[in-house]
Amino acid sequence: MKTALITGGAGGIGSAICTGLAGAGFQVAVHYHTKKETAEALAAKLQKSCGIKAIAVCADVADRESVNRMFDKVDKALGGVDILVNNAGIAQQKLFTDITPGEWRAMLDTNLSGVFNCSQEALKRRMLPNHSGVILNISSMWGQVGASCEVHYSAAKAGVIGLTKALAKEVGLSGVRVNCIAPGVIMTDMMKDFDEETISSLKDETPLNTLGVPKDIADAAVFLCSDKARFITGQVLGVNGGFII
Repeated sequence: MKTALITGGAGGIGSAICTGLAGAGFQVAVHYHTKKETAEALAAKLQKSCGIKAIAVCADVADRESVNRMFDKVDKALGGVDILVNNAGIAQQKLFTDITPGEWRAMLDTNLSGVFNCSQEALKRRMLPNHSGVILNISSMWGQVGASCEVHYSAAKAGVIGLTKALAKEVGLSGVRVNCIAPGVIMTDMMKDFDEETISSLKDETPLNTLGVPKDIADAAVFLCSDKARFITGQVLGVNGGFII
């Protein structure tokens, strides 16, 4: 049985991806940074409902030593990472001129360096030696077109897209596929600070006239991680209701 590690697995999109991959028969490592109880409860639920082995693992994806310890735990408990979903991320809305150097570094360290740290470990430990594996990165539509008052977020997510395309070219001959999902407006906790008027406006701007839910991203993730996507690599799939075309 193959093992999937989902970073940010205790969050809205992450938990939906964990649930989808467990339902598809993968062993699941639910990564968390601060949401220990949520991650452990999800792992226990998936183990019981899907009949697979699931564990919760803690790490600060921006810190390489912390990532190394997480992979050690997954290797020992589940036999190594065959599927890596880089979903962990932070967001912030702020005028560019008000962004502090610390906020800039934190955004890049988590949203971009975190992808580097986890992907490099997954490749070196198991994927390259086994000549097999899937890395799926979660970016954002703002990484494709940019968002006002989210310059640091947009820059980090654009970096994820560039990393995806370049890495796919580099590891394709080693049997590893690397793809990216760029979500649109998805109703998660990240949207809790938006008022009803703003959410309604975002809905009106979406050609399908509806906003996304975590399962929309999870369904796309399960497909891209499956053998049904065996001939797909280096691609950015926009799951955004047509908001960005």
